[in-house]
Amino acid sequence: MSDNTSAPTPAPASLLTPATIGLLLLPPLVWAGNSILGRVVADMVPPITLNFFRWLLAFVILLPWGWRLLLPSSSLWPHWRRYAVLSLLGVGCYNSFQYLALHTSTPINVTLVASSVPVFMLAMGALWFKQRITRRQLLGAAMSVAGVLCVLGRGDWQTLLRVELVIGDVYVLIAVLCWALYSWLLSQPKDPPDIRGNWVNFLMAQMVFGLLWCGLSTALEWHYSSNPHIEWGWPLYAALLYVALGPALLAYRSWGLGIQRVGPNIAGFFANLTPLFAAVMSTVLLGDAPHLYHAAAFVLIAGGIVVSSR
Repeated sequence: MSDNTSAPTPAPASLLTPATIGLLLLPPLVWAGNSILGRVVADMVPPITLNFFRWLLAFVILLPWGWRLLLPSSSLWPHWRRYAVLSLLGVGCYNSFQYLALHTSTPINVTLVASSVPVFMLAMGALWFKQRITRRQLLGAAMSVAGVLCVLGRGDWQTLLRVELVIGDVYVLIAVLCWALYSWLLSQPKDPPDIRGNWVNFLMAQMVFGLLWCGLSTALEWHYSSNPHIEWGWPLYAALLYVALGPALLAYRSWGLGIQRVGPNIAGFFANLTPLFAAVMSTVLLGDAPHLYHAAAFVLIAGGIVVSSR
């Protein structure tokens, strides 16, 4: 994640260059794999513990390049409040609630419910960050919401009147709220130059406090869980390596650059491609074959991206 030198403004279509599109496509692809792995290792490691291990390993990987940020003279400490809040939302709450959701819901449903993020992006931008909402963005958001409702109703709109959210759906909605607020705070130019201009330092600044939040949450999880356990073995080791390198480092780096180029409003719509990648991966790896209503949701989500970004 690199410089965030000015508050975002609605991006014209010319800013959606192939390179920028590639940056914004990479995070949903990696996040889809993250949702699959979260489901696969659900019985191997508690969800909040998994998030702690993920960020601890990512921290160790970046430490050789970012250790100077930990020195007492670093510019991190005068701005500790900002990074404590960013880490709570982006490192702690978002990932922990997502892994919790995957214990009671499927990767396809979790990622599709998370597709409501553009709505929260637009609402927060208008209410708190003085962003103007265009008609096309509203139409794109409405299409994304329709895609979410399509999967919640299992393709039958009348079932929405009697739909009952499982606890996993509630968890993922909380995660979406945290991610939307995190993305807007990320775009605000309030970072010291040596952190704002260096993506390693910027991510390290969040992980320093994020590990504290995750460590506290993990301690509470082990204290209150009835039977917490970890099944060590190569499947868990491989999963930890993936979630540290992919979702924790590569995706956060690409997401930060994408927001810098086009702003949170447009970037939020690209996050809705995660269900498409999750459905393909679930079909291949878990045998969770998508249904026709999933296809309809994909069409609505992709249409929302096209409409909102023009």
